[in-house]
Amino acid sequence: MISIVIPFFNEEKGLYHTIDVIVSELRHLGKPWEIVAINDGSIDKTLALLLECQSRIPELVVVDLSRNFGKEAALTAGFAHARGAAVIPMDADLQDPPELIAPMVSKWEEGFEVVLARRSDRSSDSLSKRWTAGLFYKAVNKMSEVNVPDNVGDFRLLDRMVVDALNSLPESRRFMKGIFAWLGFKTAIVNYKRAERYSGDTKFNLWKLWNLAIEGITSLSITPLRIWSYIGLIIASLSFLYAAFIVLRTIIHGVDVPGYASLITLFLFFSGLQLVGLGIMGEYLGRAYIESKRRPPYIVRKLYLSRLNSEYINQPRMFDAASS
Repeated sequence: MISIVIPFFNEEKGLYHTIDVIVSELRHLGKPWEIVAINDGSIDKTLALLLECQSRIPELVVVDLSRNFGKEAALTAGFAHARGAAVIPMDADLQDPPELIAPMVSKWEEGFEVVLARRSDRSSDSLSKRWTAGLFYKAVNKMSEVNVPDNVGDFRLLDRMVVDALNSLPESRRFMKGIFAWLGFKTAIVNYKRAERYSGDTKFNLWKLWNLAIEGITSLSITPLRIWSYIGLIIASLSFLYAAFIVLRTIIHGVDVPGYASLITLFLFFSGLQLVGLGIMGEYLGRAYIESKRRPPYIVRKLYLSRLNSEYINQPRMFDAASS
């Protein structure tokens, strides 16, 4: 069985079209399939429309989360509920082309356990987004011990053994692109051109992208802490040399009155450096604090099943508050 995992958050405008296009592609595969739709706390008619789709598409499983937990948590919920031998996460905006499902499945049948969909053309993205995305991948790969492939999002095929390994990871704060890269496995790449959104606007603004970048760097690497140690060592060495210079100058030329402006400038500069260092340490301490509470990454309010998927009833899933 092939499982398609799609997180939905306020996607009522293009939902019917998205489901119909994906179903059309899956029916041409000639294999059993299912779509696991995650309603990630939508406040529009997304859930009602998904249930309407389920009445005519019994292969559709709807997982309704108790609130909006974010895309990473919604994907985690989708992987936990997918039953397929291969699982493909996709976006609901059709920027991940469904026609790529068949070539990805072909690569999987050749023996690859992970098939990445790489964007060969990002002309549909703005210049600023392309620039910041390139900067992000360079920064992450410089600092991390694992290589996060450039221009590869969450759209990929994962073999069941990869999904099982992913589901066994205990952390609740998840940067999925980094976790995918950390898992490894035998990998193939399929290139594609990223299309425009079919409808609606992206839910990621600049602030959310910035937070995602910080999440990605701090979840994959402790290099920022190490860099700060080197900065502190360099500043301490320079301070020692400057102190020696002041002592020598005082011995040779006598005591003079240092400049007030230069002292204030140095004081503010080093105070700023200390605050930045504390902020970086705080990011890591915050992650450790959140993980120590051992809260689940999501809570399922209700699982909606068709008669075709009735076996789910006797298989309660982790973090499910209820099932029907």
